[in-house]
Amino acid sequence: MKFKISVLSFFLFFCSLTWINAQVPTPSTTVTEAGETTEEDEDKYVPLNDIVEKRLTKERRVLPYQPQREADIFWEKRVWRVIDVREKMNKRFVYPKRYFFDILMEGVMDGTLTAYGINDEDDFTETLSKDEAAQLVSEVDTFVSFDPETYEETIEVAYNDLNPEDIRRYRIKEIWFFDEETSTLQVRILGIAPLKEEYDDQGNFLYELPMFWIYYPDARESLAREIAFNENNDASPMTWHDIFEMRFFSSYIYKESNVYDRRLQDIPGLQGVDLLLESEKIRLSIFNFEHDVWEF
Repeated sequence: MKFKISVLSFFLFFCSLTWINAQVPTPSTTVTEAGETTEEDEDKYVPLNDIVEKRLTKERRVLPYQPQREADIFWEKRVWRVIDVREKMNKRFVYPKRYFFDILMEGVMDGTLTAYGINDEDDFTETLSKDEAAQLVSEVDTFVSFDPETYEETIEVAYNDLNPEDIRRYRIKEIWFFDEETSTLQVRILGIAPLKEEYDDQGNFLYELPMFWIYYPDARESLAREIAFNENNDASPMTWHDIFEMRFFSSYIYKESNVYDRRLQDIPGLQGVDLLLESEKIRLSIFNFEHDVWEF
């Protein structure tokens, strides 16, 4: 009996050693350019920077929009908004660990998002290639340098990559409409565009232009897997799809559909505070429309 117990104990001990050895990564030998040999682990251990590995956001899927009948759209209004990241509510757009602009550019470069040009304004008809999109974030400057010994003049080229902190505002194109079937006022975002500021040689501000447009309905799936900072609960991060769908951002209207197809700032006599008051007037008109529909 004792012999059987000792054999069984030895067998279990041998199995445990075998299992432990299987868990330890086997070092591999590599040769550097200098001829030195170094040992590296095939499976490098990376500590988990959290309590558990969170996969719910990465595996998240979004439901497609509910099919909408044209006959059920009783009323609609197109408006264009501006999101200023310098406002307190919009600080998550410039979260240092993950800028919203970096999310858009990475999506464009890996093919998950499509960038549309601004030559057609915001009709989403001109598709930009990856090279064309990359040129928008990388400027080429040339300067002349002199050799201190030979005094020879040479022209050198420098590539300046765009700093995501320089993207301070975004444009949003959306449609508000009243659905007769559900008797509700709804909104759908159509496009998102980062704005780039242009300066002269003296550093004076000239104007700002959209770099490209992203068609939001096609970007919902990607944005639903991108985490946005949630200051209220780190255990329940929000996604950028949640931010836009729940309207969890601050913005103001700079244009509405009109017969002149002009922005508010192009209207004679509107400057400064008057622009914000006119923007608020448009917002209230949309809100009052739903209220007037139900007024008896």
